[in-house]
Amino acid sequence: MVWVLLLVIAAIVLGIVGAVVHGLFYLLVIGVVVFVAAMALGAARFRRTGRRPVR
Repeated sequence: MVWVLLLVIAAIVLGIVGAVVHGLFYLLVIGVVVFVAAMALGAARFRRTGRRPVR
């Protein structure tokens, strides 16, 4: 889960830099792509491990 969190943080930073700095719109696009990839990775890990009931 640490990798997913790091990817989300990186996506947020790239998105902010891409939105604020003039001429670096491609960083915003890369940030969105990284964010979507992080969410897909997190969903795949959550689905694979699942939630087992505690006895």
